[in-house]
Amino acid sequence: MARYVYGPVPSRRLGRSLGVDLVPLKTCSLNCVFCQLGRTLQPTLERAEYVPTSAVVEEVRERLREGVPLDYITLGGSGEPTLHSSFGIVAEQIRSFSRVPIALLTNGSLFYLPDVRAACRAISVILPTLDAGDEETFRRVHRPHPDLTLERIVQGLVALRQEYAGQIWLEVFLVPGLNTSDEEVRKIQAQIERIRPDRIDLNTAVRPPAEGFVKPVPPERLAQIRDMLGPKARVIAEMAVVPTPLEMAATAKDALEMIRRRPCTLEDIAAGLSIHPSEAVKLIQRLLAEGKVTEVLAGGRRFYRPR
Repeated sequence: MARYVYGPVPSRRLGRSLGVDLVPLKTCSLNCVFCQLGRTLQPTLERAEYVPTSAVVEEVRERLREGVPLDYITLGGSGEPTLHSSFGIVAEQIRSFSRVPIALLTNGSLFYLPDVRAACRAISVILPTLDAGDEETFRRVHRPHPDLTLERIVQGLVALRQEYAGQIWLEVFLVPGLNTSDEEVRKIQAQIERIRPDRIDLNTAVRPPAEGFVKPVPPERLAQIRDMLGPKARVIAEMAVVPTPLEMAATAKDALEMIRRRPCTLEDIAAGLSIHPSEAVKLIQRLLAEGKVTEVLAGGRRFYRPR
């Protein structure tokens, strides 16, 4: 069974994305109130080879040999991937045998380090996040490692823009009562103008978050904020089920590996494992009966997460 590679999963921004998990669950520099993986008990800035680089690369190679259709190979998963000291080597080695573009799904907190910026050479698109325009809001939303500040992160992203030739798609995750007022949006906009991303993706809670008070922003307010941020901004639509042209055998363990990385709907599982929805139902029923997953309602949708 794969330990470091999962999916492909349907992604609102990246289509059919093969996930590559480079750190243990919730190894992260932030403790975001909206995180779908739950709380980070001890945020860290320690960079290390959390999982073996060679094993990760070999798992990707084996998965690609199966011929599964992909839009991206995404470094991300269960925590902050740039904490892995060799994430750039992973990307370079994957690129040596694959033409599938590589994405880096990151909270953007470590780009103040020159080594982290330099490690992005083989990556096609970087998807960092910026959810606050001032230090107070930054700490309320992200509950970061004590050594991190908003200004430090923004300076790192500014330097990344100057040195990195690929695409930067900046995510702004919006939480009512924290960063959605006109004043807060204007402050975020000022920081965005410093960073100069290629695209701005507005997101909000569609999966069960770390903290129960986090609710989704109404669509009409998302549209207003999009208009405030200008033509580069777009609202990330509700996840569409990606077509599954290739039927592949899947097991309950495969479904559990997906769910362990993020809460999933039945549609997510069917699309991510390239199986018929009725087969996804069977896998979930088995996992529920074995007590390995639990059902959670969020936004009127049923999600499954590890028990």
